[in-house]
Amino acid sequence: MLSRDLEVTGPVTAELFASSSAVDTDFTAKLVDVGPDGFAQNLTEGIIRARYRDSQEKPAFLNPGQTYKFTLDLWSTSNLFRKGHRLRLEISSSNFPRFDRNLNTGEDAASARKSVPATNAHLS
Repeated sequence: MLSRDLEVTGPVTAELFASSSAVDTDFTAKLVDVGPDGFAQNLTEGIIRARYRDSQEKPAFLNPGQTYKFTLDLWSTSNLFRKGHRLRLEISSSNFPRFDRNLNTGEDAASARKSVPATNAHLS
């Protein structure tokens, strides 16, 4: 809980160190303002497809179980988090239907016929 007002203005990024059981998966992040009454206001969000973590031009699949650094661009925001509010960062592997689903196989989503579950983990 914030003990005083906190202004957040400008670009927002999240760095995540994570691994997956799949060769490709997504990581999503949301910045949320949570009021004392529990109301959660989504402020900004972003996504990264694991195979594009280093380059949009040269995709590289994951080695399952290996830890990688992911930088998620949550775009920009300007918000005053009021005293008594909480700043929450939500991390997930999906935000469907907001963003396209990832079948976690590395195949082209338009023609792929199968999907596999991805067990994702992060370093604390």
